[in-house]
Amino acid sequence: MSEKVEIRTTGAPAPAHTFSQGVRKGSFVQVSGQGPVDPATSEYLYPGDVAAQTTRTLENVKAIVEASGATFDDVVMLRVYLTKREDFSTMNDAYGQFVSAHTSGDVLPSRTTVFTGLPREEMLVEIDAVAIL
Repeated sequence: MSEKVEIRTTGAPAPAHTFSQGVRKGSFVQVSGQGPVDPATSEYLYPGDVAAQTTRTLENVKAIVEASGATFDDVVMLRVYLTKREDFSTMNDAYGQFVSAHTSGDVLPSRTTVFTGLPREEMLVEIDAVAIL
């Protein structure tokens, strides 16, 4: 049986509460929900700009995936949480650009998008991920 290992990196924001940035167990990697936070300052970035928040959030997810020993190509699932249905198209464009730029080959990760409230008012998007090595 493989051991559960916490994933930590300074390339993504430190967790603000009682959870890990990510967890790896064997070849399975789960990245906790990330937001548009600067890893160096812990500031929430790009108020009101869902495209920029999506890109920053995906950069944080990618940093945690890579800290686990995986690559973005190993991501099999991304879950996107948005606060407003009207932001879907803008998020989808920014998401598509990022994912296409960081995925080789023709197989993109699966995705689910959910519309919900988020923990901070300035957050328009949150994203978590599953990767398999």
